[in-house]
Amino acid sequence: MRIAILGFLAGIFWLQQQAALPAIGWWPAPLAMLLPVWLMRQASGRMVRVARYAIVAIASVAAGVAWATWRAENRLADSLPRDWEARDVEVIGAIASLPQVNERGTRFEFDVEKILTAGAIVPRHISLSWYAETNRKTDEVTPPPPLAPGERWHFTVRLRRPHGTMNPHGFDFEAWALERNIRATGYIRIKGVNERQAVAADSFMYRVDHLRMAIRDQMLTALTDQPYRGVLVALAIGEQSAIPPDQWKVFWRTGTGHLMSISGLHITMVASLIYWVAFRLWARVPALALRLPAQRAAAFAGALAALCYALIAGFSVPTQRTFFMLAAIALALGFGRGISGSRILAWALLAVVLMDPWAVLAPGFWLSFGAVAMIFYVTAKRTGVPSALSGAVKPQRAVTLGLLPMPLALFQEVSVISPIANAFAIPVVSLVVVPIALFGALVGQFLAADWILQLAHLVMQFCYLALAWLADLPNAVWQSHAPCHSAKA
Repeated sequence: MRIAILGFLAGIFWLQQQAALPAIGWWPAPLAMLLPVWLMRQASGRMVRVARYAIVAIASVAAGVAWATWRAENRLADSLPRDWEARDVEVIGAIASLPQVNERGTRFEFDVEKILTAGAIVPRHISLSWYAETNRKTDEVTPPPPLAPGERWHFTVRLRRPHGTMNPHGFDFEAWALERNIRATGYIRIKGVNERQAVAADSFMYRVDHLRMAIRDQMLTALTDQPYRGVLVALAIGEQSAIPPDQWKVFWRTGTGHLMSISGLHITMVASLIYWVAFRLWARVPALALRLPAQRAAAFAGALAALCYALIAGFSVPTQRTFFMLAAIALALGFGRGISGSRILAWALLAVVLMDPWAVLAPGFWLSFGAVAMIFYVTAKRTGVPSALSGAVKPQRAVTLGLLPMPLALFQEVSVISPIANAFAIPVVSLVVVPIALFGALVGQFLAADWILQLAHLVMQFCYLALAWLADLPNAVWQSHAPCHSAKA
């Protein structure tokens, strides 16, 4: 099964590198290719096994190409016609993301429910900007009204198809927009009809985003003028827009940028805490323990906690990977079956690319799964009980050295001081800052407990000062030349 999943991943990755989509009429071919495998199921011998594996791998690659092609065709079909670019269009829909507020205005994603302009064709999911209005006579700036996820609005918008620059090694905006199903971008016409509707839209994800915004606003208010409040918001709900560029520079130079988002380590920590609490409580009630073993009940509780935290974090690739891995462990315990680390990782990988074939375009996808694979490699099937120092150093060394080619290939640089920085940043951020920030964010929704967030900020401040000192060291980052293709004369 692992060969099939890796082949499926290879097919999806190959398709995402192509400039044009292939014809999808051949999609039954992968199923037909599996017929020889079924016919040879009773045969034995080394050559037969090799032939079976080869056919399964080829069929899986073809299936991955077919799946990614079908998903891409469906997404590309929902596009903005060129004739409707830069024209006023009236639409009714719902705010579908956390609004990003800056000095220029507010940016947000929008789900189009109804098109009021006759003959207009608008994609179902778009990105909009509502710019602040400036009075030229008085220079007074009127910001847009406050927006919240799930609010239904009647807007007059001007749209265009997503497009960006084609600079080598630069940010590919079109791929980024396609991955997030943003099929048009535009802005609100200030002189048009812009009215909030009386009845808000209602869906599960709108409610989740509304909760995320409430937590963000409460944390930003509690930490007014604090320099690292953006970091705490990122650690609590995965929203990184409030982290200033100079702080990002320190994190990337020290190789700790992965800690500033809700990573698999944070999800696992929360799930482990809930597992421990549920196990202790469940085991103390004999009637419950006899009906369902405490270990299984605690595993399901931990997986549920991981799902809740992943949703609050925006369900990014690292959180998806961690949730699916924990869910696979919970299911294995629930059915009383053992499952190896490589199978858990493979099933999590399959779940991620099935949901989002464009995940393979994100560097975090490869770094996330690569890090877990390295940890499994150095810790699985090892006998004896390692010392605390060895148990902490060995996985860190494996991740640092094993993933060395990835940051060089993706970013053309790697942090030399990353092992030192992560040695103290990982336990401080994951075991101290994140639990305190999460507890303060949740308690703050019901009680006035700003001091909890202030405590988390104080710990983060000391951690950042140490990271900034390391980042200022000479040769803290090893940079490599970016590969390029020389132009032919």
